[in-house]
Order: sequence, then structure tokens, then C-alpha cells
Amino acid sequence: MPTSLVRSAAEARELLDYNRAVFDRFARRVARLPRRAAFAEREIGHHTLFATLVHILHVHEAWLVYIVPGRTRELTRRFSERDRHPTDWKGLRAYSARVWSSAAETVDHLSGRDFARTVRAPWMPGTYTVGDAFLQTTLEEAHHLGEVIAALWQADVASTRMTWIEVTRGPGRGAARRPRKPP
Repeated sequence: MPTSLVRSAAEARELLDYNRAVFDRFARRVARLPRRAAFAEREIGHHTLFATLVHILHVHEAWLVYIVPGRTRELTRRFSERDRHPTDWKGLRAYSARVWSSAAETVDHLSGRDFARTVRAPWMPGTYTVGDAFLQTTLEEAHHLGEVIAALWQADVASTRMTWIEVTRGPGRGAARRPRKPP
């Protein structure tokens, strides 16, 4: 079995921090929309912008809080717990804080050897490495944020910045700057 591209706790932490920063940017952008716009049917994978954000948290929680630490048996019960299904921004913020802090705790307990360890997701055939789980959550988030971006564009709303360099390096530390308009 090939090893994952994510091979250390430091790399996993970088991905997790990036995913959280990008998620938070999009959550703030969508929260600034009128409520009806955030909760309107958009004919995207999880129907509304709000529900898509909730789904992204579900993915991170399932993989990083339950599957990676070996708590898969707890998932069925967790899937039905009320706080996992927020219906307003206050609930989403609380659920988000829980997911990201729990995922960070998982990373804090991983060693280099853990990233080659195999894990199973009950809904997917086969086994994967812990490193794969970090890539899965990252790519799943990117996929669903692509849906959010498309829906925002259709509503003529600008997206937020989300590139790796802009988010991880910040202004003045290697981030691309917007070109100035010619005089």
C-alpha cells in the first residue's frame, strides 16, 4: 500500500489549520448574507450554503475525531446527536468550535508512525491510512467549498480568498498581492 502524502503531525497540523482558516472565512462570508440566502435551496450537493458548511464539519468530525483515533463504533450514535445538526449560526459556531478543537486534539496525540496506520470508514470499502484521512478531509472540504463558490457567484457575491499561500503565509510573508491598477 502506498503511503500518504501526509506523514507527520506537523504536516497534519498545517492542513488542519488551513482547513479551519478557510472554513472560518467561508462561514463568516455566508453568515453575512441575508438569512434567506444562506438557507435557500441552491441545488448543490447539500442543498443550502448553511447545510454545506455543516456537512464539511461532519466530514472533519467523522474522520479526525472518530475514525483516526479508533472511535468508529461511536459514530452511529454521534450521527444522531442534536448538536451535530445545527439549524442556526449560533449552533454552527458551537459545533464548529467542538469539531476543530477535537480534531486538533487528535493531531496532538499522533506520532510519525501513526500516519501509515490503516483505518476504516464504515461507509467506504477498503482501508486507508491516517495520512489519507487528512487528505480526504482537505479534498472533501475543497470540493464542497467549490459548490459554495459557484452558488455565491450565481448570486453575484464575491468569494473569500482561500489559496494555500494567502491563508498560510498571510500578507507580507510570501502571499500574492493584488496588482495595483495602472494610473
